[in-house]
Amino acid sequence: YQTGGKSLLWARQTQRWSQLDFDGPARDGFAVPWPITYKEIDPWYSYVEHFAGISGNKDGLDSLPDGDFLPPMELTCVEKHFQKEMKRLYADRHVIIGRCAHLTEPREIHIQQGRGTCLGRNLCQRGCPYGGYFSANSSTLPWAAKTGNMTLRTDSVVHSIIYDEQKQKAVGVRVVDAHTKEMVEYYAKVIFVTAAAINTNLILLNSKSARFPTGLGNDSGLLGTHIAFHNYRASLSAEYEGYLDYKTAGGRPNSGYIPRFRNLYKQETNFLRGYAAGMSGGRGTHADQSSVGESLKNSLLNPKWSNWYAGSHMMGETIPKAHSTVRLDAQKKDKYGIPQLRVSIGYDENDEKMLKDFHQQFTEMYSAAGFHNIQPIDTKRLPGNENHEMGGVRMGRDPKTSMLNAFNQLHHCKNVFVTDGSCMTSTSTQNPSLTYMALTARAVDYAMKEKKKLKMVKYFLKIN
Repeated sequence: YQTGGKSLLWARQTQRWSQLDFDGPARDGFAVPWPITYKEIDPWYSYVEHFAGISGNKDGLDSLPDGDFLPPMELTCVEKHFQKEMKRLYADRHVIIGRCAHLTEPREIHIQQGRGTCLGRNLCQRGCPYGGYFSANSSTLPWAAKTGNMTLRTDSVVHSIIYDEQKQKAVGVRVVDAHTKEMVEYYAKVIFVTAAAINTNLILLNSKSARFPTGLGNDSGLLGTHIAFHNYRASLSAEYEGYLDYKTAGGRPNSGYIPRFRNLYKQETNFLRGYAAGMSGGRGTHADQSSVGESLKNSLLNPKWSNWYAGSHMMGETIPKAHSTVRLDAQKKDKYGIPQLRVSIGYDENDEKMLKDFHQQFTEMYSAAGFHNIQPIDTKRLPGNENHEMGGVRMGRDPKTSMLNAFNQLHHCKNVFVTDGSCMTSTSTQNPSLTYMALTARAVDYAMKEKKKLKMVKYFLKIN
């Protein structure tokens, strides 16, 4: 609920999907097959990466395609040790530097956006005054403003989309002024809904009409169902004795990354899909604070370095299910008069098996690499405390089993496009924002081309 939306709050990690990820639902039968392939979205990944600025290394992995990268960040010495050991011990477990939307070497297009180099200050959560990381406020909003065609109306809470029964299409959007609570209507020929997955579901469910009594485009009855997310419940910590002549400095905005290696090419475990993982290793400092006066001052000014620590966290793929839903509450409304959402979602047996496998595999991996004091952790966090909500308005080929077509158009209301996380048919294991942006750019290109085609048809009809 701020100008710039979730682009100010995201963790800025940007991995591409591979064809293996798009193949998942068709292979194991959960969800519906994706209506697009990696080949179709590949150029749009490149388009977004070039504009946003993605730091990364070309690793040559078919499970994690390379992209249009700026120079990569560097792994710490303990991370490099773990990388070397995994390469020695396993053929399928790769430790790479994470790919992130930070400018390590700005290109001309980034300079034109008014952005500067990431300085590794580790204060990203405050917003970067240099525009070192990609956000709407540092990049796309100023870029749009340069065209002279952008009007930004802040403090506007979207209520619903207006559907015209006679024209049989959406014609605009209702918003509530956050201060006066006045309802204002805006009109457009084409509407893109990118309010983030949960709020996009809310908006569409609240967009009721005689034609769509249960929500815009909801002839299939699937709107608000098959919600999924990434499971971050499992993590692990460890220590390493060695490399004491090295220490960390600065604040790298990413970590090492271990792409999915479970059930990648075939089903090989007792759970479906798999997980990726972060991997970070560093050194901390500690100071004796038990004294007072000059002794305390000296202790604080000369902290002692600890041993190297390391850790991993799981990013597990959850399976979209019909009973995982968001619905409008029949009575409760927020202060803007918009129905609140009832969220019905939880972990299942598949998630528990995956969590157990992560702990087993990573305990084995860290132990084999010479780490000690290995501590598996289950945070017991619940959905809603997790990350990357997706689904509810999923893509697919069949209007009976999906809400959107291959270009993110509502099957039953073609001038409305939905391109945020709600459109996802499955979640895979990669951080999803890069895929949202690539789908959005692709859908915008398609919408503009269709608009030009329509103009040409009208022109020829007129002259004939």
